[in-house]
Amino acid sequence: MDPFWSSRRLLIGVSGGIAAYKTCALVSGLVQQGAEVKVVLTAAAEKFVSPLTFAALSRQPTLTDVEFWQSTRGRPLHIELGEWAEAILIAPLSANTLSKLTHGLADNLLTNVVLASQCPVAVAPAMNTQMWRAQAVAQNWQLLQRDPRFWALPTVSGRLACDAVGEGRMLEPEALQEYALALVWTKGQRDWQGKRVLVSAGGTREPIDAVRFIGNPASGRMGIALAVAAACRGASVTMVHGPLGIPFQPEPFGIQALAVETAAQLENTLSTLFPQVDMLWMAAAVGDVRPSQPYAGKLPKAQLPEMLPLEQIPDLVGTLSQSKHPDQRIIGFAAQTGDPLPPAQAKLHQKGLDAIVANPIDLPDSGFGSLHNQGYWIPRCGNIETILPCTKSIMAHRLLDLALQLG
Repeated sequence: MDPFWSSRRLLIGVSGGIAAYKTCALVSGLVQQGAEVKVVLTAAAEKFVSPLTFAALSRQPTLTDVEFWQSTRGRPLHIELGEWAEAILIAPLSANTLSKLTHGLADNLLTNVVLASQCPVAVAPAMNTQMWRAQAVAQNWQLLQRDPRFWALPTVSGRLACDAVGEGRMLEPEALQEYALALVWTKGQRDWQGKRVLVSAGGTREPIDAVRFIGNPASGRMGIALAVAAACRGASVTMVHGPLGIPFQPEPFGIQALAVETAAQLENTLSTLFPQVDMLWMAAAVGDVRPSQPYAGKLPKAQLPEMLPLEQIPDLVGTLSQSKHPDQRIIGFAAQTGDPLPPAQAKLHQKGLDAIVANPIDLPDSGFGSLHNQGYWIPRCGNIETILPCTKSIMAHRLLDLALQLG
């Protein structure tokens, strides 16, 4: 369980569509994280997934139109749910429910709850490609986005239930959970809207020959978490990454992902992109040394040199900081053993950074490859903030909050 999700109140609305099966995994994941989840089904949704399924997964009674129209409670059910919900996520959003939300119609429990509530609402469409492209649907989709209360989540391309291949596929549960986290964390505020963010992630590899390299165990998980959190909160995000230790799909978050391998490739790509962004998060674990002369092809084991000539890799982030404009910000990372503060503070000033994140890699369940992290936020001007152990997704949102204070 995650402390952040403890006692968070999330209402999941399910409208008619085969993608409702994905919502089962979403509800299960949120409950396992500690969230309190209530599920509201439309009549059409009940044709795809039974109320009993969601009741078992949410540990709560599933709410349908039967409860709505036959309620004998002291207060109207839709009023109570609207006041209870901290956030609402509708997944899948059908063309029918989209039309109702757009035009303020309320003929079932779900649409009445939306109108009776003031919390933020995220909607995840799912429909056949031709339905998704239909003029009426497109107009409703655009009109809904004029209401700042609604977070209009994207669809992705892929194979649909009708065997067609195209856009209109609902996001996977893992992506929906990231959006739900951002929705609840920010209380529906797209506070990074309009900001251009560049994130480096993963480790670099310096070739010895065609099959051997010098590298490090960085998985890219922290950089990915930052890129995803910033994108969910409205930023335009580009992520430049070395080889990753975990699978990552940038499409659900609208992230432009560019793959590199060596420090030189990373330097060339970042140098090209950096002038056009507002902030760089240097989360990549860039190597410190590389072979002076890589060998062509694969060396036989017997021909491997006993001593490998090495050269230092130039200070990439230090070079970038020398070219930054007054309104640009660069945030570095320092993965350290022992007391991380002194070496991180030295790097902050030596490299001309606006802030640095010092994270210990010698503590249990922290650092490279871990799902969790902890550390210190050290700004050039201001107070050091301690970030207690948490998931890297939670740490990413905490860091984004702190970065907004840099101005």
